[in-house]
Amino acid sequence: MTVRVVLVDDHDLFRAGVRAQLGAEIEVVGEAASVADAVQLIKELDPDVVLLDVHLGDGSGDAVIVQVAPERPGVKFLALSVSDAPEDVIAVIRAGARGYVTKAISGAELTDAVTRVAGGDAVFSPRLAGFVLDAFHTGEATASDAELHQLTAREREVLQLIARGYRYKEIAARLHLSPRTVESHVSAVLRKLQLSSRHELTRWAAERRLI
Repeated sequence: MTVRVVLVDDHDLFRAGVRAQLGAEIEVVGEAASVADAVQLIKELDPDVVLLDVHLGDGSGDAVIVQVAPERPGVKFLALSVSDAPEDVIAVIRAGARGYVTKAISGAELTDAVTRVAGGDAVFSPRLAGFVLDAFHTGEATASDAELHQLTAREREVLQLIARGYRYKEIAARLHLSPRTVESHVSAVLRKLQLSSRHELTRWAAERRLI
């Protein structure tokens, strides 16, 4: 049976490479490079599996899952990222992803992972499985995960963009918000993380490999 896949990554060259490496049993039915485009496309195409990067230009991978899952409960998500940071892995798993593999994976391994996720399995790169299982077994998040989960999905998106140096107006345009709303989100992030400036926020995000 052919597995229908939507590929979400903000690098055109990487998406082309993934398409070339996937086996014949995988059909890439659509591609998106942003949270906004991905949400719309996944809802339209209703694929079996979404291959999803955790860091996109306009937000995070878990934001895609949160917006899609209630309307498309049959769609399964497999994170595919260069990041192996615990907070990235746990954020998308908590949002509803069925697995997480790194971009060091081979084409054959990725094809197998997609097929297994489509069939209902949970799939993780070996190095990542241990701390994911530990986190969920104990019911406790890592310290950085606990801090991140004080934030809403939108606040995490704003946090990443602020940390990457975007101005309020630029963030407003990217996320289709007003500058005043962006400012409110930034104030909420600073308050929840007990930070006092954009500089501290950027350093906090960099230390946790969120940029």
